[in-house]
Amino acid sequence: DATIREIHHRVKNNLQTVAALLRLQARRLTEPGAAAALAEAERRVGAIAVVHDLLAQATGEVVPFDAVADHLVAMVRQTAAADIDGRTLVRTGSFGELDSQRATALSMALAELLANAVEHGDGEVRLHSVRKAASLRVVVSDAGPGFPAGFDIAASPRLGLRIVDTLVREELRGTLVIRRSGRRTEVVLELPDEAP
Repeated sequence: DATIREIHHRVKNNLQTVAALLRLQARRLTEPGAAAALAEAERRVGAIAVVHDLLAQATGEVVPFDAVADHLVAMVRQTAAADIDGRTLVRTGSFGELDSQRATALSMALAELLANAVEHGDGEVRLHSVRKAASLRVVVSDAGPGFPAGFDIAASPRLGLRIVDTLVREELRGTLVIRRSGRRTEVVLELPDEAP
């Protein structure tokens, strides 16, 4: 256990170094699109580092995912400060514990969805989770205009959403649904407790 924790600690440190290098490079760029792409890469690497940080402190390969979600919300608040512009980012519910592989995939998916809601949405951004007997439901929502009619993630030019879709289907063996609920746009993830 001590050896595994040390490995996770070193992986976390290496990922934080990569994120710092991406941040430094982004600051030197004058092309906004290139700087934004590096910021997205930094966020993705940071999401993985959060999981490894908690694994370095835990015994075994199980992560208390509520702590991961809190770190992700704080990270998105920090990296998207210009886009938030006084709006709130709220997390409710409980995720429970996840094995390290599923925690890594879910953390990357949530980092993308939260950043997308902050950047393209409006009003309060909400992250809500419900742990059921054999599944986990996660909803990321905002009060923005939503997606255009007939929107297809697979054909979307947004790499982040395609990454989320792939992670949910292939790594988490779950489903992803985009819908309107009243005045809010919701991205709903339904994840089985254990991937087959």
